[in-house]
Formats: sequence, C-alpha cells, structure tokens
Amino acid sequence: MPELPEVEALKGFLTEHLADARIARVLPVAISVLKTYDPPLSALEGRPFTGVGRHGKFLDLDLDGLHLVTHLARAGWLQWKDRLPDGPPKPGKGPLALRVALDDGRGFDLTEAGTQKRLAVYVVRDPQEVPGIARLGPDPLADGFDEAAFAVLLKGERRRIKGALRDQSLIAGIGNAYSDEILHVARMSPYKIAEKLTDDEVHTLYEAMRSTLTEAVTRSQGVAAGRLKSEKKSGLRVHGRTGEACPVCGDTIREVSFHDSSLQYCPTCQTGGKPLADRRMSRLLK
Repeated sequence: MPELPEVEALKGFLTEHLADARIARVLPVAISVLKTYDPPLSALEGRPFTGVGRHGKFLDLDLDGLHLVTHLARAGWLQWKDRLPDGPPKPGKGPLALRVALDDGRGFDLTEAGTQKRLAVYVVRDPQEVPGIARLGPDPLADGFDEAAFAVLLKGERRRIKGALRDQSLIAGIGNAYSDEILHVARMSPYKIAEKLTDDEVHTLYEAMRSTLTEAVTRSQGVAAGRLKSEKKSGLRVHGRTGEACPVCGDTIREVSFHDSSLQYCPTCQTGGKPLADRRMSRLLK
C-alpha cells in the first residue's frame, strides 16, 4: 500500500508534470472506483491543474476549485504516460480503474491489482467532504506536530502501539509497512500498549517516527512514479523480509500473521529475544 512517503513523492512528481496542463477527460473504467456523483466527472473537463496536495494517504489534485481526490488503497497505483493510447479504454477484468487524459495527449492511469477493489476516487469542492479526509488525525511530519502533541495522542490508548500507529484517525499516513519500520528503529515491541509507554519510550518512538518517515520521503524525492514501489521495498529493513537477517543485529526477522495482514519484527532488537505469539500459525500446527 502506498503510504505517506510514496504519496508525498507522487505529489511532487505530479506537481512537476501537471504544470500548465488541463484536463481533457476523466474516464472511469471500473464501476466501483467513483465514490461521488456531484459534481460530475464532466465538470473537470477543460479545467487547469492549480495544485497538488496530500492528506495522509490521499492524493488531492486541485483543478481551479474542484478537487479530484484519490486513495490508492492496498493494491492501487498511478501510472504516468507521456502518450496515452488512442481511443477510450475498454472496461474489463484488467487492473485499469480510471484514466485521466490531458489536453496535450499525456495523462495517467489509476490501476488496482487483485480482486478486492478498494481504490477510491472523489470529485469534491472541498477535500474535507471526503469522509476519510475529514476523519484524519495530524500529519506526523507537520511542523506543529511535536513530541508533546504525540504524547497527548497516546494517552488513554489501550491498544497495542502497532495498531495505534496505523490508525488514520489518530495519526495520518502511516500504514503497515512503515509502522513495522518505525518500531524496529525504536527497538520496541509492536505488542506494547500505547498508554503504558514511559516518557523515554514516547521520546524514542517519536524520534523514530520522524526520522523513518523523513528518510523515506527524502529517498523518494525525484523518483519517477513507476519506480516508487521498488524504491519503497528496497528501503525497508524488516517489513516484508521474514526469514532474512536483521540489518542491525543479524537475528532472523520473524512474522506474526493476521486474517488480512502481517507484521514483521526482529526478536533481538525489539522483544528481548522472545518470539511473539502467532495464533494463526499455532492453529495450523495443531
């Protein structure tokens, strides 16, 4: 799933490539992709791009007062094309969900792999009309989001810190991958309860969050849209690397599986050498 660093990089990429461009047409291909009907997609035709923004994991294209907002979900992506194919796209079972055609023949496709279609597109007058944006918590890289503000958010949070970091209504933009990376840098178990963190642990976690996300954003700057996925993967130290050696201590990276996701961690760095309980695997072994 594209998270804060990748969406920030897409923002930068599109800011550069959409300068002085106008919308020719927006063509939905998958029935499920468009979540709004007023204003209609046709209202975007002929409008110039006047800015590109990011709200958590949402990408916001400002078209002279109307906003084309997208959330790429778990398997969505943006594919830029210096020359779009001739003719309208054909609906089918492929990954293409929506095409944005510019007046100079360029444009981009929004695609989504897999069978679970969660990619979402909205046309709104104000980004706050998008329910997911209206619910967002603070951006972890915002200038005003300091350690004190972070500590306030964690008070009363009885969830495991892994889940708290991924909650978009608590902190915007962090998903499964970067929460694993942040906790690894902080040398903290994903099972720790958020409200029970000591002041020193809050400080360590805050610094790990800011440094991990800042470094990921820096790595992604200037990277073409088509290469961002591989750039993200190459920079991850524990997430998605089950069975590999931890780059810090050399221990084997382990995994805990859930019904629709998994987390990765290093026992030596994060849990005092003890493997975390994986109930899903325990059931399979019975």
